[in-house]
Amino acid sequence: MYSYSHEPFTNFTEEKNIQEFKDALAFVQSQLGKHYPVIIGGKSITTEEKMQSINPANKEEVIGSVSMANQELAEKAMQAALTAFESWKKWKPEHRAHILFRAAAMLRRRKHEFSSYLVKEAGKPWGEADADTAEAIDFLEFYARQMLLIKDGVPVKSRKGEINQFHYIPLGVGIIISPFNFPLAIMAGTTVAAIVSGNTVLLKPANSTPIVAAKFVELMHEAGLPNGVLNFVPGSGAQIGDYLVDHPKTRFVSFTGSREVGCRIYERAAKVNPGQIWLKRVIAEMGGKDTVVVDNDADLDLAAASIVYSAFGYSGQKCSAGSRAVVHQDVYDIVLEKAVALTKTLTIGNPELKETYMGPVIDERSFKKIMNYIEIGKEEGRLLTGGEGDDSKGYFIQPTVFADMDENARLMQEEIFGPVLAFCKARDFDHMMKIANNTDYGLTGALISNNREHIERAKEEFHVGNLYFNRVCTGAIVGYQPFGGFNMSGTDSKAGGPDYLLLHMQAKTTSEML
Repeated sequence: MYSYSHEPFTNFTEEKNIQEFKDALAFVQSQLGKHYPVIIGGKSITTEEKMQSINPANKEEVIGSVSMANQELAEKAMQAALTAFESWKKWKPEHRAHILFRAAAMLRRRKHEFSSYLVKEAGKPWGEADADTAEAIDFLEFYARQMLLIKDGVPVKSRKGEINQFHYIPLGVGIIISPFNFPLAIMAGTTVAAIVSGNTVLLKPANSTPIVAAKFVELMHEAGLPNGVLNFVPGSGAQIGDYLVDHPKTRFVSFTGSREVGCRIYERAAKVNPGQIWLKRVIAEMGGKDTVVVDNDADLDLAAASIVYSAFGYSGQKCSAGSRAVVHQDVYDIVLEKAVALTKTLTIGNPELKETYMGPVIDERSFKKIMNYIEIGKEEGRLLTGGEGDDSKGYFIQPTVFADMDENARLMQEEIFGPVLAFCKARDFDHMMKIANNTDYGLTGALISNNREHIERAKEEFHVGNLYFNRVCTGAIVGYQPFGGFNMSGTDSKAGGPDYLLLHMQAKTTSEML
């Protein structure tokens, strides 16, 4: 009953699958330009202030628009969530789980449709979009199963003449603030983990990808979620984000995004506001500066592939992206040459075309930031390929490789969130581990090595939440590689892991004398 296997990725070498995906893209094309309201307590509210969602690969194309919630509506949503919590927390855990199972089945049937929204709204190429939707399905099923496992609590000892019980109860109303880069998977995962645990939520999606979130909210209600459990409140961080984080009735905040915003939320949530009778909980996933380390006895083709695909998948817009390659001096020149050659084979362009490996970056702000980092890189290291951007039609930046970086260079230390890769030479294994750990972050990392002693040492010394050997440092699978990191990468909350739901619950002990 509780066995779990993850949603398979679509095989796009099969003609049937290619045609089905093209059909889904055509369907989504016919749905563009629609308006999506704020949803509070199951009611749709259209506001005067609206936000347009633009295709990052084609700035002329509007995906749709959403109504923006202001503080008055944010307060209404909070009250709706508080009211719904009183009944939702009493639902049997298995009944809550069954809504997630049903939503997963519905999403599976509409997989290519949702993936097509990701292609259009987030600029994801086919493979990346398909993986995003598969991960969303995984989160729904995995968290539903986890709820079934913990619904009766954990056995504790009872002495003669007493009976003791230990079980988990929900926290209350949570604020879910989701990112643009996995606008279905992370948005859905953080939302349903909170909901299946018995909490009610206010979902504030990323401003550049609100339509896919609106479609997911529709799906959850179709799956049978009661009104008020999931409230959809797109809006500006300054206007409603701060308001909701500060709110005395907010019980927890689940945030995925930048370090800067995450630290701000953490600080604000720590303050006890008038009328607040608890300490807020914060679940934060905040980014990374991740390293692929290559040993001198590694498979060098595997090393080059691991470096390139870790760096440039979804244009490097992943907190897990391997934006640093630290290579042993004995094999540095060969690995660098192989990686540059492989980078030059990557196709960049319209993500709607099956053959495209890399689409655009998400928006103008990201484009300018990344191009600025490329200029910094030209001063800090040697540009070997890429380095150019074109924002005339969409926000396209070539996959860019810099060599001979100092281990403390800005490109080796700061999260760029774009297709920029820095190579650094290391003297020996000690030096490699020192560089691998020399950032403020600790999310993912990879070691490409055939040296057993070095692999065992890296398990102890390489200080990241997700460490991979002889593979890419991206692509954690729900239930297989629980995901979350150390230091400034966040609260190491381990999404898709065995204890993730517990972050949304509190433990209650009851002891009765017989």
